[in-house]
Amino acid sequence: MHITKYAHSCLRVEHDGAVLVVDPGVFSEPAALDGADAVLITHEHPDHVHVEAVTRQLDRRPFRIHGPAALAGTLGDAAEALDPVQPGQSFTAAGVPVRAYGGRHAVIHPDIPVVDNLAYLIGDVVYHPGDSLVVPEDVQVDTLFLPIHAPWTKFSESLDFLRAVAPRRAYALHDGLLNDHGLGVLNSNFTRLSEVDYRRLEPGTRIDA
Repeated sequence: MHITKYAHSCLRVEHDGAVLVVDPGVFSEPAALDGADAVLITHEHPDHVHVEAVTRQLDRRPFRIHGPAALAGTLGDAAEALDPVQPGQSFTAAGVPVRAYGGRHAVIHPDIPVVDNLAYLIGDVVYHPGDSLVVPEDVQVDTLFLPIHAPWTKFSESLDFLRAVAPRRAYALHDGLLNDHGLGVLNSNFTRLSEVDYRRLEPGTRIDA
């Protein structure tokens, strides 16, 4: 698989000529959706699903959307393309095997409702947790995309999550609200305190998995 990291939490996975896009949100580049054969969405928040961009792309090229059933209320007309996914479910999207984990978004504050959230293991190799710190207990993750900054987590929790998953390598995820100063501090600390190969990829960077 070839993976392109787009801004914030968006990934584009290319495999055997097919394209799978994960979490194309309002902070990520609309070009990530070009030629998509399927889309994975972890949850309904706009930084993970840009409904207008997804709808425009569906009008150009039909594809299936995989995500929590609750997404139907967010997607509007695009909900017709939704295949609801349950935690623990295995399925294929754009020819790539996917397994869903978790089920709930991390708590932001007791006064803010908790929404459904799915983490995805993609191609038995890449783990995208969405807005959660759910550790997949039944698999050794090779490549983790690590949420490094959010209203629902702090550095110590993300570091403990990284250590618990213990992947071969980790790349920064969910970093769209950080300026250069914040990125510098967090990247330095994750590199210094983790025992895996940790890096932040600039949007548009492509890696093999």
